[in-house]
Amino acid sequence: MLTSVPRHSGSAPRRRPRTTRALTGTVCLLALALAGTALGAAPAPAADDALSFPPADAADPPAPVSWRADLSRTGSDDVNVRYDAGALRVRDGSVSPASLGRDRGYASAVLEPHHVDRPVNRVAVDVEATVPDEASVEVDVRGRAADGTWTEWRRAAAGAPARLPRDVVDVQARLTLWNAEGEPTAAVRAVTLTADDAGTAPVQPAPTTRAAAFSARVYATREGLVGHTTANGHVIQANDHFVALPSRRALSPNGSGQYSVQVCGPARCETAPVWDVGPWNTHDDHWNPSWVREQWKDLPQGLPEAQAAYEDGYNGGRDEFGRQVANPAGIDLADGTFYNVGLNDNGWVTVTYLWTEGGGDTTSFPTWGTDVSVREQATTASTRVASLPGPTTVRVRCQVHGQLVNHDGYSNDAWSYLPDYGGYVSNIFIDVADAWLPGVPTC
Repeated sequence: MLTSVPRHSGSAPRRRPRTTRALTGTVCLLALALAGTALGAAPAPAADDALSFPPADAADPPAPVSWRADLSRTGSDDVNVRYDAGALRVRDGSVSPASLGRDRGYASAVLEPHHVDRPVNRVAVDVEATVPDEASVEVDVRGRAADGTWTEWRRAAAGAPARLPRDVVDVQARLTLWNAEGEPTAAVRAVTLTADDAGTAPVQPAPTTRAAAFSARVYATREGLVGHTTANGHVIQANDHFVALPSRRALSPNGSGQYSVQVCGPARCETAPVWDVGPWNTHDDHWNPSWVREQWKDLPQGLPEAQAAYEDGYNGGRDEFGRQVANPAGIDLADGTFYNVGLNDNGWVTVTYLWTEGGGDTTSFPTWGTDVSVREQATTASTRVASLPGPTTVRVRCQVHGQLVNHDGYSNDAWSYLPDYGGYVSNIFIDVADAWLPGVPTC
């Protein structure tokens, strides 16, 4: 779990959150052409992101930064992977993400974040691996900005570096492995990452600025599957509270709410972390603008591919695996979330994708700690309306002076109002040095 030194009423040094990682798996060979970048030639654009480059007469950009990941370390963020004989492999070929219903062995290795000495926004990955026929591996990267917020994960495909949506100072890679039928597994021996600055002006227009996180009406199904394992390694419990979305771009580490949604059903709303991938698809980030979507770029923002396939025969009525789509689901809800929002059968809900900050009257901040309470009022005696299971990016509308909170020898009476959760959190758990958040008005 992630821990931190709390903030207090005086000055405190800024803390960079630690990320625990576990590696036990296999990865498919993705050889990215880094040599051209080193010689000054522009690499091929990624399929899902527009790249831009400085004009020819611009000053030479700084040299790319490269490092080799340590694959031998394992941690709680990894799923079903093992490291032996100098390589990562799938540990158990019977494990697969619960919501997908596939029988191929699956593993995920979340590598340790790497701090770079200058802002970067493009990352290439070179993987040395042996990959049997029909086995596969994907490499995703994300970045943490100077304010502590994470980007979504972006895939680094063969020959195409991943372009991140903003400048970052920490880079993290995630390896996803699928066994071939009969359990032949890839063996990943080395991963080298190279980061640089690809420029700031996108070829395609940026998404329209929003005053709040993006919301859409989506068909929800109940995941169930108690005892099965999610894509982030969580073993599903009775009355669990989490969701599955059909893209790994917004998959939170186990125990974390780094990517969370607010689900509003017939009875009430609940905020829940994204801990699984599905239903139907695994590359359908339908909450993103069309030009940003990893697949199905001709679909409008907010329309899941499964819904288009079911209602309009899109893609021949099939998902990315060729299966006939039997319902329009764009989100799976764990049992506790499903019944809490008032569903008794599969049905339509309104989903707000809380990490898709659009600006407006809120400011985003990272939090630290586990099981952090969000209270109805700025006091610990008030009703607990939600909790943050792990480090989470939250939107703060305003702050107040409330009950003095003491924690591990530190104290602070400032509380922040989180509109997405409908309550207040002690500023001790906002991961910035200031006891009173800079630039945030008084409620």
